[in-house]
Amino acid sequence: MVRDLEGRVALVTGGSRRIGLAIARELAGAGADIIINYSNDESQAANALREIEALGRRAVAIKADVRDRDQVCEMVARGSDTLGGLDILVNNAAKRPHSGLSDLTLQEWHGVTDIVLDGAFLCAQAAEPYLARNASGAIINIGGLFAILGAPQTPHVSAAKMGLIGMTRSLATYFGPMGVTVNCVVPGSVAASDDPPERAARHQPIENIPMRRLGAPEDIARVVRALAGPDFRYVTGQTIHVNGGLFRA
Repeated sequence: MVRDLEGRVALVTGGSRRIGLAIARELAGAGADIIINYSNDESQAANALREIEALGRRAVAIKADVRDRDQVCEMVARGSDTLGGLDILVNNAAKRPHSGLSDLTLQEWHGVTDIVLDGAFLCAQAAEPYLARNASGAIINIGGLFAILGAPQTPHVSAAKMGLIGMTRSLATYFGPMGVTVNCVVPGSVAASDDPPERAARHQPIENIPMRRLGAPEDIARVVRALAGPDFRYVTGQTIHVNGGLFRA
């Protein structure tokens, strides 16, 4: 891998597992030091930290609720102080529970939208002073295909992820004069080795996917790395679908 992120620092929310961990590994492999945000599982975060350090990069794992402004500001400040700055923000933290409209409570609705939308907003706001210090900052939001296709059991997830696309476009306009790019990567049906049976049961049938395979977390991570790197500095405000042809924009 070309180490074109050498000397840069990336914060990955929800970075201790699945797509978040794959992104953290990919960015570290390209030379970045990593701030891993996690919400609950300390052993999982410790394993993620060891994986990044095994790649020869500095890393710090910080427990923080991305819905809480004070915790987000403390996380960004502490991570930046420890690793010497912040150049890349990946808003990956999310929940994707399934519930039909009639059974969905307002608390459950906010349990998703507050993490996806409020979390991305608060992290971008806290990161702005750091990202604006140079002309090579990047924000990558991780969307979801439910926002595009819709699904009867995920009105909260679909709404939150579609909102993230709108936020991406707005922030791209705001950050553009600072030289900071903002894009949204939308995964298709992604399978990870530690997926529980109920998640695996919701994967798209292979015959629906032109590439005839499910995505891997690494498929998403490689696109994030490209968007964070020096070769994509004129790409901003875009929604990039990574789904094996399941949906064609």
